[in-house]
Amino acid sequence: MTAPQAVRAAVDAAYRDEWGQVVATLIGLTQDWDLAEDCAQDAFAAALATWARDGIPARPGAWLTTTARRRAADRLRRDATGAAKLRQLAVLERDPLEPSTEEIPDERLRLIFTCCHPALPFPARVALTLRTLAGLTTGEIAKAFLTAEPAMAQRLVRAKRKIVEAGIPYRVPPAELLPQRLTAVLAVLYLIFNEGYDEEDGRRALATEGIHLARTLVRLMPTEPEARGLLALMLLLEARRASRTDDGVLVTLENQDRSRWDRALIAEGLATLDEALAVRRSGPYQVQAAIAACHATARDAAATDWPQIAALYTELARLAPSPVVDLNRAVAVAMAEGISAGLALVDELAESGKLAGYHLLPATRADLLRRDGRPAEAATCYEQALELAPTDAERRYLRRRLSEL
Repeated sequence: MTAPQAVRAAVDAAYRDEWGQVVATLIGLTQDWDLAEDCAQDAFAAALATWARDGIPARPGAWLTTTARRRAADRLRRDATGAAKLRQLAVLERDPLEPSTEEIPDERLRLIFTCCHPALPFPARVALTLRTLAGLTTGEIAKAFLTAEPAMAQRLVRAKRKIVEAGIPYRVPPAELLPQRLTAVLAVLYLIFNEGYDEEDGRRALATEGIHLARTLVRLMPTEPEARGLLALMLLLEARRASRTDDGVLVTLENQDRSRWDRALIAEGLATLDEALAVRRSGPYQVQAAIAACHATARDAAATDWPQIAALYTELARLAPSPVVDLNRAVAVAMAEGISAGLALVDELAESGKLAGYHLLPATRADLLRRDGRPAEAATCYEQALELAPTDAERRYLRRRLSEL
């Protein structure tokens, strides 16, 4: 008999590491997403009892995959009534269902690209990725995105139905489609991370899942520099988390306590970025990670290499044009070349209307005006930003700045 605490810890660890692989293997065999998820759940539930009695297996992933396959075959034998179900059963029974000495092939890459297929609406890609790859429950996903559970359940149902009805292939895309499809995958993972980056709304677990999924993608696609670039960016941002707020108030990068930054995550992020850059195939996530690295390696705010950051934002604007990138570049230019140069760029953006309703546009203009010794104009912009700010932490920060003026 194995101690209950040890079994629970082993099952929890296996769930974290193996859920996506177990589900992906069953989907690959049966093409039935619901059957795969149900039988994976059965396998993990069985592990709690069986491992307590027989001991924790040397290869938990193989044990869980075999058990899930067996459960799927049993269910199909009992319920199969049509040709499709019988074909699924034949596939499951084609090979022995006992654990072998061979490693089970990793099917997660096919699952990642299927979940993030461009034919699916973006919110559905996110939900499906969290459900099938990360193993979050429908309720957990709904809570994370502030959505009612029945609505999230319907989103998942529609996504799975779309995969079947549209004939979305369960595969890694061919070489000519890979860059476009990889971009869609990376966008989903980065959104998951960003949704969990603010601690105040209780979605911290999403940032952890984003990093976990990015690590998985790097292992599955070791020659893709943008996957490493995204992971490096996440790690470097995560390293600053502890210093981002103080008593519920947002702390800007300039004023953060750098002694609280996680040096181990910074070291890993820098090493991961170096590996990506060594491929010499630049991309937006690598450039963003390089910007984060400039901040992470500056001993204090005054030592920040703003000319380099401005140059990197210029490159980012070339690779991934966006008014938000232009706004960030304006800040870097202001710090590198002078406030007036940065304000001119911000004013151009404001006149274009491309960032109308975006709270960081008036907040950025307010900060530059404050630095330029123009408090009355800065106050007006802080008030505009305050009306648009989406989080309590940001609103508290803006109120503090406004009161200081």
